Amino acid sequence: MNSDSPLLPAVEGFLRYLKVERQLSPLTQKNYRRQLLTVIAIAAEMGVAKWVDLDAARVRALAARSRRDGLQASSLALRLSALRSFLDWLVRQGELKANPAKSVSTPKTARHLPKNMDVDEVNQLLNIDLNDPLSVRDRTMLEVMYGAGLRLSELVGLDTRHLDLDSGEVWVMGKGSKERRLPVGATAVSWLQRWLEMRELLEPEDNALFISKNGGRLSARSVQKRFAQWGVRQQVSSHIHPHKLRHSFATHMLESSGDLRAVQELLGHANLTTTQIYTHLDFQHLASVYDAAHPRAKRGKS
Repeated sequence: MNSDSPLLPAVEGFLRYLKVERQLSPLTQKNYRRQLLTVIAIAAEMGVAKWVDLDAARVRALAARSRRDGLQASSLALRLSALRSFLDWLVRQGELKANPAKSVSTPKTARHLPKNMDVDEVNQLLNIDLNDPLSVRDRTMLEVMYGAGLRLSELVGLDTRHLDLDSGEVWVMGKGSKERRLPVGATAVSWLQRWLEMRELLEPEDNALFISKNGGRLSARSVQKRFAQWGVRQQVSSHIHPHKLRHSFATHMLESSGDLRAVQELLGHANLTTTQIYTHLDFQHLASVYDAAHPRAKRGKS
């Protein structure tokens, strides 16, 4: 790209702002620079000599050109986001009256779901019949993760005070600092009781429920590694990671109950749409629920 481009100085000013005032990471700064330099090159080919010449129609043309050049939806969303942020900055600087990219919609990106395990695979994974403290701890984590559909952060954040084994419940702090109480089932309760007895052998440093062999709270990375190792040891065909257990919990609960709202509450989702994505709920299921439940769905009957 021509370093004499009249569009470049404003971009360089914006990048300095990101570095000095926003103090963004070097990688983020690099991504902004790459995207905006590409925008400059395309805009220049479109005859844009000043940023005030860039209107909504030209932003849409820029997006269309990017797609024709083979840019994937996720990368195009990143490019438009960088451009939108830059133009917002120009508005604050008084260089533009309005941001022309605000009216240009970002393309929807595909949501890639993890492949869930079937019930037989879950049973195979959980069939850990060893009695050393770390094996008991790991099976307990797996039972609680699958039994309550927890996020990884929720699992490692559990303290002993978050358990009510008499009622078979745990309570967790989810996203947005929202607390929810969750049933965990008799099997998980039984393993929690075994683990709590063995936990004392590792001389815990604090109230963390799941601790390392040194007594400190187990890290998220350690949980990921241990789950993957157990997947190999138990000869489960797919790679095991915490989110796969949460996803499998959601899928199995929905398949058995058909109660999307209840699954939403259990997962701690703010929006029902998120739950539909997690559980790959298809239209056929929705239609069958509608036909079975809605009083106006029984067509042909009067």
